[in-house]
Amino acid sequence: MERTRVLRVDLSAGTVAFEAVPEQRRRRYLGGKGLGARYLYDELDAGADPRGPENRLGFMLGPLSGALPGESRYAAVTKSPLTGAFLDSYSGGTFPDRLAGSLPDCLGVLVTGAADEPTALVVGDGDPRLEPADDLAGADTVATAEAYPNAAVACVGPAGEREVAYATIASDAGDHHAGRGGAGAVMGSKNLKVVVARGDPPAVPDELADLHAEYADAFADADAGKWQTAGETLESIDFAAEVGVLPANGWRDTANEVDGIGIEAAEAAAAEREYPEDDVPGGFRVETDDGETVPRGAAPMTLGAGLGMDDFDAVAALGEACDRLGVDVITAGNAVAWAVRADQVDFGFGDEDGARRLIERIARRSDGDDLADALAEGVDAAAERYGGDGYVPTVKSMELPAYDPRGALGMALAYATADRGGCHRRARPIEEEVFREDWDTARRVEAVVGAQNARATLWSLVVDDFAGETLWDDLGAEWLDALGVPHDDLRRVGDRVWTLVRLFNAREGFDREADVLPPQFSEPLPDGDAPAAGRAVDGEAFERLLDAYYAARGWDDRGIPTTERCRALDLPTDAPVRSADRTRADD
Repeated sequence: MERTRVLRVDLSAGTVAFEAVPEQRRRRYLGGKGLGARYLYDELDAGADPRGPENRLGFMLGPLSGALPGESRYAAVTKSPLTGAFLDSYSGGTFPDRLAGSLPDCLGVLVTGAADEPTALVVGDGDPRLEPADDLAGADTVATAEAYPNAAVACVGPAGEREVAYATIASDAGDHHAGRGGAGAVMGSKNLKVVVARGDPPAVPDELADLHAEYADAFADADAGKWQTAGETLESIDFAAEVGVLPANGWRDTANEVDGIGIEAAEAAAAEREYPEDDVPGGFRVETDDGETVPRGAAPMTLGAGLGMDDFDAVAALGEACDRLGVDVITAGNAVAWAVRADQVDFGFGDEDGARRLIERIARRSDGDDLADALAEGVDAAAERYGGDGYVPTVKSMELPAYDPRGALGMALAYATADRGGCHRRARPIEEEVFREDWDTARRVEAVVGAQNARATLWSLVVDDFAGETLWDDLGAEWLDALGVPHDDLRRVGDRVWTLVRLFNAREGFDREADVLPPQFSEPLPDGDAPAAGRAVDGEAFERLLDAYYAARGWDDRGIPTTERCRALDLPTDAPVRSADRTRADD
């Protein structure tokens, strides 16, 4: 069944209704990130409060949801309370499949307004409806999921209810999160405690069965498939340490060894003991050969190396705390690191108990706890209140993850131009550039623009990041054509979506003055044998690179898409642009 509608939910009015999506809009934006961005651009006024009832929150699917190999995902699309910019955040697990099965002809759910009491949106039995959820007020992500044993849920924990600016939307009892940028705070501000999907996952359409098998085999044989099978994202910490770009101790140092928290330590820990699934959520974990689970991805980077911890069990405990509370592990780790460096706490790096207590305080932001309240708005907000600017780097008020950009100038460009702030997922040229000496401006711009556009398309289809590598050549055109789904040229779709989001951000006051890196990156990395050793971001070279990037995109020297470029991409040409003296999202 072709997906041609969205479900509109108005929490203020207490109504739910289906709405058709015009074919032209589906052709141009597909679904997921692209369609969500178009609704957000059209319906949200410049300067709108991200936590206000007027903000939109989309749980967006794609035209191929439930049909592709790999893990299904949905896109949470909204205006970020952390940055004040556009936000798209992605989550996998069982919820996207069951949401797709619950709404078989829908490209997503668009939520506006705010309820008076904690509320549940229930879909999947032919009658979407709003129900009271006041009995779940204050419940963590595990307890909330357990309240709906025969369904899949997306919910907020205490951090979302308290509108922490980097609260997550959790699913599968905290196994998976729409993590960065605070979509959970938007959900919490609307008093939407949980979305419940009762439908069965959709079956792969008969006309896609052969294609599904072919691509599944191709993925298993591809480098990305082998890498995922070997360790999912956990191996990224070993890579970052090996090449010399893994920040440690609150970006004060660089870690070159991760013996206690890398892939080998994780495998050893899993071999020694069991981690009951009921006790420890698994979204920051990777399965080992014997079926046990261990921490993965960002947790060892930001909660491990970033907090000076080289102990597997400490990282697991902190990851569990973040997952249950519903808070982004990257910003949470950076917030704790900032507090240590700014001498605002009575513990130091390597103190698991101290870090866990502070994360709990931040997530629950009790009245009168000024430090936790400031940190709940992000590192920039805390630095504004207490001083200590420059300890933890941010771009557009989003704290950077791992991958120090001094290791590759292309990564500096990727961070600075990322549409949702300091994000490494839009483009990762560092994975190749750090080993090369021959990359010039043109190659760096090509790598960043190409990846940004391709991922904008794939995230409009809402493709699994790993399995999506097998779609890189035609960006899913073969699949859409097999189902008879109308679409524009998919590379043009990615360019259009990326440029539309830039128009949204420009309207909010984000221009060249926001496409910057903190000055600390002009200081070189430590000398040594690692490929990135001794490198720094040259300010003049970076500005030339930014000029070339804008030119390649058809934007002016302020980073604003030109009228000609907008016309070429069938985008609005009369978008108002606010001055750069914008206010913070929490002002």
